[in-house]
Amino acid sequence: MSARRGAAYSAARIAARVAALGREISRACEGRRLDVVVTLDRGFVFAADLVRQITAPVVCHFVREDVRDVEHSGHARREVLFGSRPELKGRDVLVVDAVLESGVTQEFLLRRLGESGPRSIRLAVLLDKLANRRVALEPDYFGFRTASKEVWVGYGLAAANGTGRNYRQLSSGANGASGKSGKRRKK
Repeated sequence: MSARRGAAYSAARIAARVAALGREISRACEGRRLDVVVTLDRGFVFAADLVRQITAPVVCHFVREDVRDVEHSGHARREVLFGSRPELKGRDVLVVDAVLESGVTQEFLLRRLGESGPRSIRLAVLLDKLANRRVALEPDYFGFRTASKEVWVGYGLAAANGTGRNYRQLSSGANGASGKSGKRRKK
């Protein structure tokens, strides 16, 4: 599934795709417990809908990323930090995030979680944005794939001013930045 510039995904289309992902993940679990690691702040709406579609037993864990730009010996670099890691030894793990863009943050998190020795570790994202990928990382599950460099707003994703997370649809570019909820008033 891909999107074009200024595109939008309706609430119904998102719900149908999330349900399909839930079925696919459920089949892969084969009834085993699934530890779902949700990245906050962007992934919470997608994760909430996704885990309700998974028929295997689910345990949720939440991590918050802290990205800092630091200067070390005259060179600027970006540090990615996460809070405490859940105990995942021998578990089947699904990391859930809303957007996979450069892949740097997700790759770091997957590597860090993998240090605890899970049975398996997979990545599910709502939007797989290919244009800015900086690492060789592909999601195991994705809702929609897009080459758009635009900011997407709605369905848990916020505009630059922090608004729009509550929109039921997902919009990019001018549609996403407009601040319109997609609902029309009756006259």
